[in-house]
Amino acid sequence: MTEADIADLFAGLGPVSVRKMFGGKGIYHDGIIVAIELRGELMLKADAECAPDFEAAGCRQWTYTGSRHGKLVAMPYWTVPDSALDDPDEMAIWARKAYEASLRAGK
Repeated sequence: MTEADIADLFAGLGPVSVRKMFGGKGIYHDGIIVAIELRGELMLKADAECAPDFEAAGCRQWTYTGSRHGKLVAMPYWTVPDSALDDPDEMAIWARKAYEASLRAGK
């Protein structure tokens, strides 16, 4: 996904910046991370307040097996609903949820 593609997807939220991280990209709005792109997959930030919305929409949480003790580690990022990738208005709703989760995490 190019930076222009990312900017188009997040247009409903407002301007975003993209920074390389973890072999992927961090996506920021107003200096706060709202999403990541990793291995070609876009994931939005979520927290306990909005994660149930992502789960109800059929999204998957980013997990990986940790090197210590082989335990599954859950990260606070969820895939974007497929329907939002084709609908700018819907994407704006999900991007706003991610931004609000990031704001709450910073408090």
